[in-house]
Amino acid sequence: MIYLGLSTLTHAKTTSYLVPLHPYGYVDFLYLCNRFKGPKNQDLTRNYEGPTYQKISQTFMAYIEPAPLVDKENPFEAMMSRFHTASQILGLEDEVYNVLKTPAKQVIVSLPVTMDDGSIRVFEGYRVIHSTILGPSKGGIRFDPHVNLDEVKALAAWMTWKCAVVDIPYGGGKGGVTCNPREMSAGEIERLMRSYTQAMMDVFGPDQDIPAPDMGTGPREMAWLMDQYSRNKGMTVAAVVTGKPIVMGGSLGRTEATGRGVMVSTLAAMEKLKINPYKATCAVQGFGNVGSWAARLLSERGLKVVAISDISGAYYNENGIDIDAAIAYRDKNKGSLEGYADVQKIAGADLLTLPVDVLVPAATEDVITNSNAGKIQAKLIVEGANGPTSSKADKIIYEKGISVVPDILANAGGVTVSYFEWVQNRLGYKWTAERVNRRSDRIMKDAFDNVYKTAVQYKVSLRIAAYMVAIDKVAKTYKFRGGY
Repeated sequence: MIYLGLSTLTHAKTTSYLVPLHPYGYVDFLYLCNRFKGPKNQDLTRNYEGPTYQKISQTFMAYIEPAPLVDKENPFEAMMSRFHTASQILGLEDEVYNVLKTPAKQVIVSLPVTMDDGSIRVFEGYRVIHSTILGPSKGGIRFDPHVNLDEVKALAAWMTWKCAVVDIPYGGGKGGVTCNPREMSAGEIERLMRSYTQAMMDVFGPDQDIPAPDMGTGPREMAWLMDQYSRNKGMTVAAVVTGKPIVMGGSLGRTEATGRGVMVSTLAAMEKLKINPYKATCAVQGFGNVGSWAARLLSERGLKVVAISDISGAYYNENGIDIDAAIAYRDKNKGSLEGYADVQKIAGADLLTLPVDVLVPAATEDVITNSNAGKIQAKLIVEGANGPTSSKADKIIYEKGISVVPDILANAGGVTVSYFEWVQNRLGYKWTAERVNRRSDRIMKDAFDNVYKTAVQYKVSLRIAAYMVAIDKVAKTYKFRGGY
């Protein structure tokens, strides 16, 4: 994307690849010129020389994806390194390799939204369809200030492998909008979601691409999406999106589905490792939907959860934390654990290196890196978040003998119940919560057993085994369908 007419540009995304600087975000052009001591109306592309010129010309003359921070991996490259390793072990043909490594479709849209003060802001939205080989693409919509194309591409690919590893007839997709919903009113978020839906009318569809909630979105936003899509179609289309409110066709069991999948995966792995749940300790990083449900369900099954954390910090009690009480406190305290009693507050990073049996990173990407992987003492890591372990840390973790249930398996409970919601919408028939949980648990347990069997057979980590299972399924389907 080339920007023209610098003198009329008011806002632009700024990034420099020349030095390890943080992205500037959205910055006023006149401010930026003053910041770099450049004349406000000068033709920067011809008259200004030196490092300042190089930074500003890169900023305004071309759209460049934000460079990863020095200690943070590019998520798409991290995914590709694992994909490459698994493909080599499988002996995947070059034709299939090239098809599967490349997203099928990448959509970038500009979304003008009227703010509460009457001004108009233009947000950038993304939707990446990685694959539709197994079926319609499936994946969440993320509202977050740090959303960028590489992140969305990686998450879309993860969805392809996630659906394949649990044997669900979906391909992978993902979407996002670069915004900060915490600083927006409900009305502004609604207008943004409706604008995004309108821009994606040719992409979304119950047989094409089925979105769902992700970071910064939830049932409320999915209701707006379904309504906007249905208005355009002139009829109610419930199956276009999952994660909806129950009264609008949402599925029972969906709220706790991802955390429940983490619990099932954890118990299955503990059985293989001969760890007694009633004598085991656990630390859960992240206390949002996934982390809190995982902590609650693991606690109910005998594990002693000694540490939890959220954005306010980490909280530790060697005698165990009352998870129900912690959830109740969080819900009454504006979603934060800040000030929670009967615990010791510790640094968030210290939670990852506690001497526990089970560690559940359920917050965000790249929290376990090559800089802290050597300090981890847990016997088992179960990834509730997407991409919490960097590819550079994989080798360190594996050599330490720590088992890792990877994200594409451990947190697939969410997409499993999303699939059930879609099926119920298509049937026009609602299942009971007991049926949803029973079927979801069976799918997750079968998927773990299949991945574990592959890991033993090929003498690889559970992560590489999960990729192998998923890639093999998609590759075989591609061959049956045929390319051209």
